Amino acid sequence: MKQALLIIDVQQELVEGNNEEKSVFNKEGLLDHVNLVIDKAVESDALIVFIRDKDVADGNGPGFQIHEKIKVPATAKVFDKLATNAFYDTPLMDFLKDNEIKHLVIMGCKTEYCVDTAVRTATINHFDVTLVGDGHSTTDSTILSAQEIINHHNDILHGHYNVDHFSVVRSAQEDLFQPIHDNYR
Repeated sequence: MKQALLIIDVQQELVEGNNEEKSVFNKEGLLDHVNLVIDKAVESDALIVFIRDKDVADGNGPGFQIHEKIKVPATAKVFDKLATNAFYDTPLMDFLKDNEIKHLVIMGCKTEYCVDTAVRTATINHFDVTLVGDGHSTTDSTILSAQEIINHHNDILHGHYNVDHFSVVRSAQEDLFQPIHDNYR
């Protein structure tokens, strides 16, 4: 089965914060888990795709770039987006279909926006999804802590389905590129 790792918006300024936004929750753990999963993707011969949000750091400069602590493989693809949805008006869908990808491992920022949207969009577009439960993060909202938002999404997205394709939540330590979806069909 052909697979891809999709890393969403793990950009310098989004992770570290700025004068208006705080850094994401558990940023060091997030960065460690992203690098761990990148290593697993490389070992599994999975494609690696980074998505960058053009709203971060006004779409340019060091703050817009993938976080400096991320070990970006030379073979990784990088696509930029303007919307919350990584699939909207980007080459992502065509790239995945051209490469016959069937399983996506998804991680990144922010949990309740771009990560949630990517998981849901992927399942309705015939991909099985593994969300890395300890590989996405966000900031506190006015009513929930970042940890509560993460926990909530890990709960509701585990088993989220669109008839034939669905998502499961697993930890970065697991063998993410050995999908377990067929165990539940």
